[in-house]
Amino acid sequence: MKPTVLLLLSLAIAGCTLSSGPRTTQAPPTLPAPAVTSLAAPDPEAAARQFLDAWRQWDYAGMYGMLSPLTQDGLSLEDFTKRYQTVRTEAAVESLTYEIVSSLVNPREAQVRYRVRLLSSVVGEFTRETWMDLKRIDAGWKIAWTETAILPELEGGKSLYLDFARPQRANIYDRNGLALATQADTVGLYVVPGQLGDEDAEASILRILGRLLNMRTEYIQSLYEPFRGTDFLIPVGEVSYEEFQRYEDALTGSGVNWAVYPGRYYVGGGLAPHAVGYVAQIRQEELDDYLARGYQRDEFVGQAGLELVYQDQLRGKPGGTLYLVDADGNIGQALQSRDPEPPQAIYTTLDRDLQRNVQDAMAGFNGAVVVLERDTGRVLAMASAPGFDPNLFDARNPNSSPGLTELLGDGRRPLYDRATVGGYPLGSVFKIITMSAALESGLYAPDSLYTCNGEFTELPGQTFYDWTVGKELPPHGEVTLVQGLERSCNPYFWHIGLDLFNQGKPTAVSDMAAAFGLGSPTGIEVGDSAGQLPSPDWKLQTSGEAWTAGDAVQLAIGQASLNVTPLQVARFAAALGNGGRLLRPTLVDKIQSAAGAITYQSTVQEQAKLPLSEATLATMKQAMTQVVRADRGTARRAFLGLSINVAGKTGTAESGDADPHAWFAGYTFEEREGTPDIAVVVLAEYQGEGSEWAAPIFRRVVESYFLGGPRSLYRWESQIGVTRTPTETPGPDEATPAP
Repeated sequence: MKPTVLLLLSLAIAGCTLSSGPRTTQAPPTLPAPAVTSLAAPDPEAAARQFLDAWRQWDYAGMYGMLSPLTQDGLSLEDFTKRYQTVRTEAAVESLTYEIVSSLVNPREAQVRYRVRLLSSVVGEFTRETWMDLKRIDAGWKIAWTETAILPELEGGKSLYLDFARPQRANIYDRNGLALATQADTVGLYVVPGQLGDEDAEASILRILGRLLNMRTEYIQSLYEPFRGTDFLIPVGEVSYEEFQRYEDALTGSGVNWAVYPGRYYVGGGLAPHAVGYVAQIRQEELDDYLARGYQRDEFVGQAGLELVYQDQLRGKPGGTLYLVDADGNIGQALQSRDPEPPQAIYTTLDRDLQRNVQDAMAGFNGAVVVLERDTGRVLAMASAPGFDPNLFDARNPNSSPGLTELLGDGRRPLYDRATVGGYPLGSVFKIITMSAALESGLYAPDSLYTCNGEFTELPGQTFYDWTVGKELPPHGEVTLVQGLERSCNPYFWHIGLDLFNQGKPTAVSDMAAAFGLGSPTGIEVGDSAGQLPSPDWKLQTSGEAWTAGDAVQLAIGQASLNVTPLQVARFAAALGNGGRLLRPTLVDKIQSAAGAITYQSTVQEQAKLPLSEATLATMKQAMTQVVRADRGTARRAFLGLSINVAGKTGTAESGDADPHAWFAGYTFEEREGTPDIAVVVLAEYQGEGSEWAAPIFRRVVESYFLGGPRSLYRWESQIGVTRTPTETPGPDEATPAP
């Protein structure tokens, strides 16, 4: 009999009961259900996605936390991280994506296959299908990691090697195709004072250095004069090797030494250095990011200005070939390859010669000058003083170390761009805005009269004095609104601010200022500050306090908490001259490939219209012209003899220190064929009155633009560019003491 049959029979017999007593029916006992151990587990694909998502975020610590205990026992977090970082760096991986292909699951083990797409900044995108193994640990899945989880080719300890092809950085040019920044062999020049020879030999060498460096010989001599007779190495500047070769023989053995190095050369020791910017080696704290983007450790990258903003275009796209390297270091299979893409040159709107003249005009000052093409917004020159030499940021330059030490320790902050981010009260230049608000309010006309007697007592308990009082000059007397701007009568504009406030128009002036572009960035390519425009809403939001009559009075003459940049002022000065169009200032004219294809061409961008009627615009032009031409115009003496049509406004802004900031803002209206009119703003920090300091600089800029160079002396000069010494007889003081 079969065992199964015997078993069934035994169970049947065991179920029979013999008894002599009565039978009772009894329910069988209820037994607890047996415990069931389930082998079901979370989806291993979910664990794989979590791991791959962490990879996409470069979260190596998070990835390591998902590894199985056995894997972690044999692989430290440091080694795990290094493996992934090395692959990312060698392949220049910028980003990755993935998709799950399939999975095999057993109760305790699983394998997930996936397709990973790696985007390399050097060799482009390449795709691999690979896998990861998973182990069931407690209630979840852990990764039994091997290097195939990165790329299947890395199995067995293989690695990657990128053969890199880097194009040469493109140049930055001015509007006429003259170089501002170029890749060239550069010569760093320095003087050994004790080896200069006799007086005649020294004078000859100074003339050569002056021509080479475009510097005055007196300035070059001042650099080494304190060290005369010593063998100290005194840096004097840099030139391109091509320029240097013409004078190399004459300088040999003269006490002038030099070193030649390859790199980025900034013409003239830095023309518009804040706008153009500079390059330097990658900072240590940024190195990993740059390496992952396909850069090499020794590369120079843009650190400021156009060099930074247009880093990708100027550098081009590198190319190369990604190779597999076996465990013995032998280069083998090529995994991916891409040719480099040439860089693109930047053609700016700057005029190199004008820029040089503007920087020379600001020599010895702290401040800024902005020159715009009036009807297009193109930046023809933009100088922040003091400037700096961008060539110093190349460590191969023999002048770099001492030069940078001096530059970074300079308390005048030469790296600070006063033209685009420097914030200043505007002073009396703001009266242009106050006058515009008054005319557009309907409460004032060009011939509205006011008696300007030197004092303002309309605010109870307070007395303010006109600038004429401090100069011990007679008051202006009864003036029209146009004359009020011409003579910069403070009481008239205090009165306007208070009157508009009392007439229920507390935002009239601040609204007009906002319409003139104050309180907002201009949108220039290198970026700029919005400044600060006080208004009733602004004060309530920032302090919780209401706007007062005192606030209105102070804003009317460009004080209070007003903070503007010279670039903002230049933009609205241009708008007053071009019919009311507020234009975006532009620094870049075009971007051009090595093959000559223009990939970007700038256009005139009108951002807004000044909310002024034709009549108001005409009145403003009349008033600003009288500032320059009228007998009592605050800038009349500064422009005597100038044959160029100019309209503008002086400004003297309280700085919080002893000396105020000097301003002059205006535009030309020559309407010459082939020579577009310009708008110019000059700011001289802590210098004094606008008529005495800023207006003469403005004149020199206008002369440089229309006449090819400066024609008139500053009152403090003995010749153009040379300050008068105390022993020289001063000439007549042509300044008019006015704000």
